[in-house]
Amino acid sequence: MVSAATPTSSGCSSPSRPRPDQTTNGLPALAPPMSVPGAPQGGGESMSQLDEVASTNRRFWENEVSQGSGYTRPWLELDPALVRAFAAGDVDVLPEPYTYIYPQWLFHDVAQATAAGRPKDVLLLATGGGQQSAVFGLLGANVTVYDLAEGQLAGDRLVAKHFGFPVRTIQGDMRDISVLADESFDVVYQEVSLGYVPDLLPVYRGVSRVLRPGGLYRVAHCEPVGMCVDEASWDGKGYRISEPFYRGRVRGGSDSSMEFRHLLSDAFNGLIESGLVIRGVYEDPRHLIPTTAAPGTYAHLLTWGQIYYSIVAAKPAGGCA
Repeated sequence: MVSAATPTSSGCSSPSRPRPDQTTNGLPALAPPMSVPGAPQGGGESMSQLDEVASTNRRFWENEVSQGSGYTRPWLELDPALVRAFAAGDVDVLPEPYTYIYPQWLFHDVAQATAAGRPKDVLLLATGGGQQSAVFGLLGANVTVYDLAEGQLAGDRLVAKHFGFPVRTIQGDMRDISVLADESFDVVYQEVSLGYVPDLLPVYRGVSRVLRPGGLYRVAHCEPVGMCVDEASWDGKGYRISEPFYRGRVRGGSDSSMEFRHLLSDAFNGLIESGLVIRGVYEDPRHLIPTTAAPGTYAHLLTWGQIYYSIVAAKPAGGCA
């Protein structure tokens, strides 16, 4: 847990590894591999060494891809005009299944940078599947996707080909992004994937390193209490808390995933320890969308209580916080 970890660095970029000026096909350059404290070695394009957590969760997500689960379906039907309207502020909340794309102002900034001829370099961290990459690609960003599951990355390549924008995909563990160069991204965008690692700090420190000064990290989390509630707990009146709040590992096994609960102190203090500054906190807007989902289903649970939230943190323009 973050609260129990001992920081080994400020999260600021190492002065011995300067920001690269060279890019490849408009995308940030890759860096020579380096070690990230607390992370399994062999990340980035090398998948030769994975610990039990990563190997179990990779199997889980490859299986999810094979079954066509919701978060693995590329958004081939996404309307480019809808994306542009959302970025322009003409649409406050995107309809399902795109509702968890937020906050709106971040996408406005990306679109404005493209219009000014300075497209943002965006890293989608542990956020493969051809969904978020479709949004950023349609807004003209230079998109890199870094994900543990090859099947998820295939979805990003498919959606990029479908809409006609370039994308770079890299398979690796989010705890070791050492293949990516220092200060090479303007935005790092991460969906609710941190529950698949036991410690947030290796991820946060890696993000701080690859962000440019002034760059933004948008990261989604599951509310800790949200992992204590299951859709099957519906009793006709509401959902009940079915397990202790202060529990670390949630579930795991060779035929499932390994997930971990991170407290609010983990989520926020880890960002601060990594040299980032909190810019804003945003609740998932799915409760704003009318639903016909039946009680006792996950779709209904998402509208019943606040399960997810996002933090936007910035790397100080002067470097270290």
